[in-house]
Amino acid sequence: MNIAFAGCGFVFDIYMRTVRAHDEITIKGVFDINPERMRRVQAHYGFHAYSSYEQLLADPEVDIVVNLTPIAAHFEVSKQALEAGKHVYSEKPLTKSVEESRRLFALAGAKGVRLGAAPCNIFSDTVRTMYKAVEDGAIGKPLLVYAELDDNPIHLMEFEKVKSPTGAPWPLTEEILEGCTYEHLGYHLVWICGLLGPAVSVTAFSSELIENKTEGLPGRSGTPDYSVANLQFANGAAARITCSVVAPRDHRMRVIGHAGEITGDSYRHYRSPVFLERYSKGSLSARKFQTLRARPGLGRLFGIGGRKIPLVRNWKTPAVEKDQQMNSSLKQRLVEWLRRREVYAQDKFSGIAEMAQEIRDGRPQFLTPDFIMHINELTLLTQGAGSAGIAVRPATSFEPLGPLPGTDSGGRNYADAARPGLLEKLLSR
Repeated sequence: MNIAFAGCGFVFDIYMRTVRAHDEITIKGVFDINPERMRRVQAHYGFHAYSSYEQLLADPEVDIVVNLTPIAAHFEVSKQALEAGKHVYSEKPLTKSVEESRRLFALAGAKGVRLGAAPCNIFSDTVRTMYKAVEDGAIGKPLLVYAELDDNPIHLMEFEKVKSPTGAPWPLTEEILEGCTYEHLGYHLVWICGLLGPAVSVTAFSSELIENKTEGLPGRSGTPDYSVANLQFANGAAARITCSVVAPRDHRMRVIGHAGEITGDSYRHYRSPVFLERYSKGSLSARKFQTLRARPGLGRLFGIGGRKIPLVRNWKTPAVEKDQQMNSSLKQRLVEWLRRREVYAQDKFSGIAEMAQEIRDGRPQFLTPDFIMHINELTLLTQGAGSAGIAVRPATSFEPLGPLPGTDSGGRNYADAARPGLLEKLLSR
C-alpha cells in the first residue's frame, strides 16, 4: 500500500521510529508548507518531497494520505484528500466539531474511500492483553475503569528545548493553545469505548490552573490544563478519566470487575506490563497495611495488584522488535532498548497498517465512522465542560466493536492465571 504524508513536524519523526518494521507500506513522498522542514526530512530519510499539496494529491500512486498537520488544518487537509479520491488516515483529534467529522465521513462514503483516525494504541499488546483477560472472564463482569493521563507540569519541563531527530521543535504553542484534553484524551477514550461500548452520559469538569506555561505565552491560554470526565456506558459500566499537564506523569489504566482487576502502567507504552488480580479476602485485607501499600513489590506477595501476565502480541510486534535491534551502533541499540523498555514504546504506524490491511482484504472498517465520531464528541464535551461542569447525553453512538482483529493468544486463557499466592491464602485464613 502506498502512502504520502501531509505535515512533517515533530510527530512525523515519532512515526518514523517504526517505519522499517512495515515493509508492506511504501512511502511515496511528503509535503509540508514549511519548505525548510520538508528539506530536512528529505535529507534525513531520503523521501521524495512534493512541490505542493496539490501535486501530492495528483500522484496516482498514492493510496492513503496521512494527515499530520496542525489540528486547525485537519478538516480542510482531509477534505481535499477525500475529494481527490484518496483514503485518509488523520492524527487525532479528527476535527474540531462533530459536524465537520460527519461531513468528512459523508464525503468519504460518496467517494468510495475510507477515513481513519488516530490514536491507534487500541491495537497495542497491552490493550489486547487487557481485552483478552476481560473476555476470558478473569475479573468477572467489568464494572469500572480508572484512567490517568497526567503528563507532567508543563511549565517545569522546558519543552521549548525539545527537538526531533530532524530538528522539528516540540509543538509547545499548539499543545498549550489547544489544551491537553483535546490533544490527549482520545488515547484513553479509544480503548475504553472499544472495551465498554458507547457512553450514554457524560459528567465532566475542566479548568485552567497554571498561568505562564512558557515564556512565549505569558498569562492564561484560555484552554483547560486539567479535566475530569465521568462516563456512564450503555452496558452499565462506568469510567473516570483524569487529564492534566499539572500533575507528575501518571498514565495508569485499570479495569475493575466484579471479581478482580486488570491494570496497565501506560497507554503510551505499547508493551507495558499487565497485571491481573483476582480479588480475595486476603488481597483486599492486605490493603489495610500501610507498609504493603507503600511497597508494591512486597504487597504483591499478598496479592495486592496481582501478578504479571504474558502479553498478547500485535501481528506487527515481532517486526517492530526485530527492527529495534538493527540500529547502526551499540550506543543506539542500548539507548533504544532502554527507551522502549522503560519509557516510551509506540508504533504509530500500526493504525495505518491496520487500515491498509482492511483495504487490501476488503474487510469492514474496524474503528467505524460512528466510533470515531463518538470519540471526537466525548473529547469536545470534556474539553468544553468548563469550571461550571456539564452533565449531558452524547448525540453520537456506535455499535460495539467486538474482539480486536488479529489477536492471537496461543490458546491462553487468562482466567487460569488468576490464582491466589501462598501468603495471600494464609492472610485469607
